[in-house]
Amino acid sequence: MLTKKLFITLSAAILLQGCVAAAVVTIISGASAATDERSLGTQMDDQKIEFEAYAKLSQQEALNEHTNLQVISVNGSVLVVGQAPNTYLRDLAIKSINEVKQIVQLHNQIRISNTISITTKSNDIWLTTKVKTALFGSDQLDATNIKVVTENGEVFLLGLITEAQANEAVNIARNINGVNRVFKIFEYI
Repeated sequence: MLTKKLFITLSAAILLQGCVAAAVVTIISGASAATDERSLGTQMDDQKIEFEAYAKLSQQEALNEHTNLQVISVNGSVLVVGQAPNTYLRDLAIKSINEVKQIVQLHNQIRISNTISITTKSNDIWLTTKVKTALFGSDQLDATNIKVVTENGEVFLLGLITEAQANEAVNIARNINGVNRVFKIFEYI
């Protein structure tokens, strides 16, 4: 009986943690869209790039079955993160994404490994929330212009900001408990 109560309590805590993370991400995403340095047209172009990249990836059955990939575009600069079991599938993914028009630069951060577990994915969502919250707490930068992507404990920071703001964002992110490594993929204004 005690085990059952403990299980229910832990399950509720995990679900509530997920709800808090989802709420923070939703609020921050809405604020980001309204104050984004990119024009509305550029934001739409980035969404189109992401959509077309996912469409290209979905055309490859092997990629659908054996990889875990995310594609993020900011101002035409595309970040690809995730896992592929071998270099052939990683290279196939990059080749497929390179077929998308409007990509200015492609950042390949696909790791050769097994796909991550649902527990790791949940932890990544929590880390993203912690990093975004910490960025918004800083008076030295406009966090609405920074996109945070977390994959297997690695944090990727994207956006259009000044170099000083980029350095501050990296410093904040690297000091978040659970963050293994920080990559800055900024375009400076």
